[in-house]
Amino acid sequence: YLAAVLGVGGYWWMLKLSESRLRTEIDAAKREIAVLKVQIGQENKTKEMAAELRKRIAIIEELTKNQARSIRLVDTFATAVPPDLWITAMEEKNAALKISGAAVSTVAVSNFMTNLRSSGKFKDVDIVVSRQDLARATPQVTFEVTCRFEG
Repeated sequence: YLAAVLGVGGYWWMLKLSESRLRTEIDAAKREIAVLKVQIGQENKTKEMAAELRKRIAIIEELTKNQARSIRLVDTFATAVPPDLWITAMEEKNAALKISGAAVSTVAVSNFMTNLRSSGKFKDVDIVVSRQDLARATPQVTFEVTCRFEG
């Protein structure tokens, strides 16, 4: 009986040591899982930030691409404006430009439209409105021109 009791006691003692070792390993694994969850959370935030950064880069690229077009438009447009003509408004909608202004004569308006056409960058140049105000001490022509910029 003594040998059986010692055998069962020894086996129980080994099981207790094994249980203690396994509990320690489980606790260590739980701590490692918690650390890994934090790292995964950081990686997900990094992925989200990278996606947002890609969107911002795309927006900046689009803006700079459009900015170059605007610079070419203004540069070409500035060379087409005669000295006796003033631009009071310029609006772009759906690639169509609407230009309003005033000039000292109808010849200046005609020269402006000719300059726009001859630049090769402006297409479909048309006059919408042209009015001459004879009531002023110096006659003035107000006008509105539409065109498309293809530069």
